[in-house]
Amino acid sequence: MSILYCGDTDLSGAASYLAGLMTLWGWDYDYVPTHVPLSRKDVEKPRKLFIFSDYPATQLDEFVERQIREAVQHQGAGLLMIGGWESFCGQGGTGGAWDSNDLGRIFPVQMHHRDDRVNSYRLAALTPGHVDRSNTFNVGRDTHPILQRLPWRDDPPFVGGWNEVLYRRGEQLLTIRRFRVDRLDNDLFAFGDGLYPGLVVDDFDTGRVAAFMSDVAPHWVGGFVDWGDARVTARAPGAPAIEVGNWYAQFWRQLLSWTGRLS
Repeated sequence: MSILYCGDTDLSGAASYLAGLMTLWGWDYDYVPTHVPLSRKDVEKPRKLFIFSDYPATQLDEFVERQIREAVQHQGAGLLMIGGWESFCGQGGTGGAWDSNDLGRIFPVQMHHRDDRVNSYRLAALTPGHVDRSNTFNVGRDTHPILQRLPWRDDPPFVGGWNEVLYRRGEQLLTIRRFRVDRLDNDLFAFGDGLYPGLVVDDFDTGRVAAFMSDVAPHWVGGFVDWGDARVTARAPGAPAIEVGNWYAQFWRQLLSWTGRLS
């Protein structure tokens, strides 16, 4: 069984990041660019994991949607959405259009029916934990298989943008905590300026679903792409070479492995 990876423009651009890493790990995957609609052939092949990243729901017809839902619900496949201008609701409130899509409703987040992009020039950290109904941040565990063995508490990564959603069900593993920097007594201090779901995961009958609201590639990925104390280089066939941080690479491997039950 293989992975189906859809979106992030094409392999000459943003898709080179995740495709490069999966190539490095020796994983079997098929890739569909953002401008190419999914075909019956794409979804009739047995899959362990479906990944949609900057891939609008308008590229799926009813047959394709049913096949993916069946694979997740009854065949144990994983379904992952990664944020972007054509993910979730997306640019202009229609860029992703997943908010009004039947398949989009099985994700563990509630999507807004409007432009949900948050482009932030301020510090925005990915931190283990969840936000409760009073909009208070609660520190979470970092022992989940997706988060383990990474320095979330001592050296968290920062992102530059994300899709704004509401938590619906499952487990909120990461929160995006935005800060503003103010001057106080001739020095600079960071103060809280917003809390947003960053990563939410859940079971869907026999399968697993995950929603990561920031991106895997520039520009939204921000400094997260360089998170690590060593460098990792990779290259997918037909794509330029990438160079990223080792903790960034480890996070994506753990997220995809858990969602798709990959070895």
